[in-house]
Formats: sequence, structure tokens, C-alpha cells
Amino acid sequence: MLGEVINALGILLGGAIGLLVGRKMNEGVQTGLSKALGLSVLVVGLNGVISNMFTVEGGKPQSAGELLLVCSLAIGTLAGEALRLEERITAFSRRIEGRFRMSGFTAGFVSASTLFCVGAMGVVGSLSAGLTGDISILVTKSLMDMAFSVVLAGSLGSGVLASAVPVFLYQGAICLLAGQLRSVLVGELLRDISVTGFALIICIGLNYAADAKIRVANMLPALLVPPLWHVIRGILPL
Repeated sequence: MLGEVINALGILLGGAIGLLVGRKMNEGVQTGLSKALGLSVLVVGLNGVISNMFTVEGGKPQSAGELLLVCSLAIGTLAGEALRLEERITAFSRRIEGRFRMSGFTAGFVSASTLFCVGAMGVVGSLSAGLTGDISILVTKSLMDMAFSVVLAGSLGSGVLASAVPVFLYQGAICLLAGQLRSVLVGELLRDISVTGFALIICIGLNYAADAKIRVANMLPALLVPPLWHVIRGILPL
């Protein structure tokens, strides 16, 4: 759980810095930094998809998992839209805002929680920590989250700091679960989950770098499709 603690502390530290100095940044600096960080996330997502989906065997490029990725994103998005996940997350954070009367809490909490919880770095990093004890991926994610927290807290307020709680719980749960499923979450299954997660990271990067307005929260169920497919494939003669 050390990696999850470091990630949460990184968000808190970045958020605190953002509250102190972020508001002193002019709008142009905040916009430029946000787009630059969005571009970096986009590159991380593209690199993750390419490195997990494409390999070179015998000097020839090979690819795998394209159809499953398409199905995962389509089925996951349909499920998320039907469940109205983004609306429910927004409503939940507004209830918190109403209870504690924290101005600007909703935007900061929802944006930061979605950004920090969605994506393969958190999933793969937590799986790696649970399966092998390697926290290097989570440490890298912590640095990225801290940088984003500075920008988000400066523009969206204190809700960004509160996002450290769902990030810790979400990644901690994955880490603990991975520790119990060491013999299952490996190989092809891990690759398929990673590809889907990195595809969601690309969407997040597009939202920040190009104002794409993709409702990534409604795409979260896509991460469940690869495990379900592997279970079905193990039961049926496919």
C-alpha cells in the first residue's frame, strides 16, 4: 500500500500548492499548463496502447486485442451512459458540497477524481504493486497527479484535495484484490486491461489538450469487459 499512500500524498501536496499559488497564475498560464499536461497524458496513453497491443516477432510487427478494445469501449460506454455514471458522480459531489458548503467543491472533486482514478497507470500500477510489490508505476503516476493537482486546485478549488480519498481507496482495493489473485491477473488478461485503460487515458488527454469533452466517467465499465471476456472464453469453447 506504500504506492497508494505516496499517490494520495502527491495529490494533497500538489493541491495545497495550487491553492496557495495557483490562483496567482494568470488564465493564460493555467490554460497553457493544462494543455501541456493534457498533451503529456495523451502521449502516455498512446505509448501504453502501442506498447501493449503491438509486438515485433521475427522482424515483423504483430498486433493483438484490437477487436476486444473496440468491444470494451463500446459496451462499457453503453453501460456507463445507461447507468449515468457521470451524472451520479456529479450529484454525489454536489451533496457533499451542500453539506459542507464548500464553494467550487463539485468541479474540483469530480474533475480530479475522474482524472486520477481513470486510466491504466492507476490500474496497472496497483496491480503491479499487488502482484509483485513494484511501486515504480504508482510513483510515476504520483508525480503526474501532483502536477495536475497544482493546476486543478488553482482553478477549481479545494475539491481537488478531497480526490485523494477515492484515489487511495480505489487503487488500494485493486492492490489488495491483486494480491489475492496473483495466479489470475497475469499475461493476456493484464495486457487487455492495460490497453483499455490506456485508451481511456488518451480520452482524458484529449479532454485537456483539445477540449474534447469526452465523458470518460461513463466509459469506466469498459475496464470490466476484458475480465468478463476471459471468464466467458474460459467457460465456452471459443
